[in-house]
Amino acid sequence: MGLVGYDAFLLVSFGGPEGPDDVLPFLQNVTRGRQVPPERLAEVAEHYHHFGGVSPINEQCRTLLAAIREDFAGNGVDLPVYWGNRNWHPMLADTLATMRDDGVRHALAFVTSAYGSYSSCRQYLEDIAAARAAVGPQAPLVSKLRHYYDHPGFVEPLADGVRRALTEVAPVARERTRLVFVAHSIPVAMARSAGPEGGLYEAQLRQTAELVAAAAAPDLSWDLVWQSRSGPPQVPWLEPDINDYLAELPQHGTEAVVVSPIGFVSDHLEVVWDLDVEAAETAQRVGLRFARAATPGDDPRFVTMVRELVLERMDAEAPRRQLGTLPTWDTCANDCCLTKAGARE
Repeated sequence: MGLVGYDAFLLVSFGGPEGPDDVLPFLQNVTRGRQVPPERLAEVAEHYHHFGGVSPINEQCRTLLAAIREDFAGNGVDLPVYWGNRNWHPMLADTLATMRDDGVRHALAFVTSAYGSYSSCRQYLEDIAAARAAVGPQAPLVSKLRHYYDHPGFVEPLADGVRRALTEVAPVARERTRLVFVAHSIPVAMARSAGPEGGLYEAQLRQTAELVAAAAAPDLSWDLVWQSRSGPPQVPWLEPDINDYLAELPQHGTEAVVVSPIGFVSDHLEVVWDLDVEAAETAQRVGLRFARAATPGDDPRFVTMVRELVLERMDAEAPRRQLGTLPTWDTCANDCCLTKAGARE
């Protein structure tokens, strides 16, 4: 299947260290110009060192890439597949240089972030623009695919993860079990600036939470809370933090929680440390049964979604699968999500 106007596919992700010597340079890339306190940087570095200085995210990208290549080949999508990161190797500029040398003219980019905000969408566009400038006049054009927070290929794996996690907290009665959706906190100013009407990040996350809850556990009460705050302490961030939230639940009769990290597409460091270690320890301390639901990762439905996003961009008549009611668009407005209050993702 020839895709007229596009001649490559580019996976764009956050990047992560792959050994102890990578940790500090990686974190310096992430936080450059953002006034993150040194003590916070040291604290986050220890999270990586807990896992041998290796973030899971790069290996997860390799696994996803292999699945996308196989899916494309099996469904007649004749596009070479590339990968570039925002903060660690393979860096975007290096990848775009390789694409230029391979003769690529115009690529479609899939970003491993389903939502809209400065750090989860617009900054990736800026990174792509900076990489193209570094490569020079022959750098390929790169068009980002749309947000996919309400696509069935994202929602359905999340719902299955919740169903499986609920079996782990049995036999606690359903009325004493709470479903907790969690996403990366960002500065309030950034959240309010997201999208043409503001508040896009929170609105999209709430839509995802509603869809996953309705599919997996319509009888359970749920909340959306936040994790992984960083940055200057005087800057307001989205709250409540998941640990503060969990500490309060037993006072309201809750005995078990299922935590679903809907803000993430795979189980990278903010999931395996901030949730599987810190939040799990908080739950144990206050006497809550705790289970963490899986992210989509390389679920076949998620991989199929990537192909569908590519094909819908090519053909206005192609199905545009969405479960929610919020508007989506293929090209962001010039003034969309401009606030740069510093945050790590």
